[in-house]
Amino acid sequence: MPAAASVAASVAAGPAPCLQFLASRRPSRASEERGKVSLPFITAPNKFESLAAHDALVELSGALNTVACSLMKIANDIRFLGSGPRSGLGELILPENEPGSSIMPGKVNPTQCEAVTMVAAQVMGNHVSITIGGSNGHFELNVFKPLIIKNVLNSVRLLGDASVSFADNCVVGIQANTERINKLMSESLMLVTALNPHIGYDKAAKIAKTAHKEGATLKETAIKLGFLTAEQFDLWVKPEDMLGPK
Repeated sequence: MPAAASVAASVAAGPAPCLQFLASRRPSRASEERGKVSLPFITAPNKFESLAAHDALVELSGALNTVACSLMKIANDIRFLGSGPRSGLGELILPENEPGSSIMPGKVNPTQCEAVTMVAAQVMGNHVSITIGGSNGHFELNVFKPLIIKNVLNSVRLLGDASVSFADNCVVGIQANTERINKLMSESLMLVTALNPHIGYDKAAKIAKTAHKEGATLKETAIKLGFLTAEQFDLWVKPEDMLGPK
């Protein structure tokens, strides 16, 4: 990551009068630190720019913020797909890591997903603080260094720990509720789209509306209306063929 590679040069700068004094010591210090990590250390081409601004850290935080956004979506998708078991979507079965609700017996809380969403929210908040800190480099010096580095390190630690915990305690134990998935799929009115090329839009629309009104399946309704046979429905309506372009 370019931002990570230039972070050391960005945070290592001191007050302008010290730059000349430190010039001879900076390479040896960078070499010393380089042996502790796997990332390359580079010296800032413009020491004054790195002293007055910390754009590299803001960029690094932006990357962490992007990861947080992705984790927020992933965790929410998983917990919503695992909602139920009867009144929700219930397409996923999540691991039961601890006793459920003290109010509702038998309830399983998606605690790992909830933890990840809170971590993601905190990292997003950290990024706001880092952005404000990075924008406050007045003239030759940015004095928001403590705020910036505290929140960057906090975001790194939170994302790392939460990702490992989420993978170990939730992701590896997720199971697909195939019975529920098949039920929802067979009842979905969306499948009528596959009939368009064969019987036309108007008839397909009538099948969908009638099925919804009567609480019947598409197949039952299509046969009842006399638009096609059971064999034709099974031949034309194949969900697996609707997963991507042919």
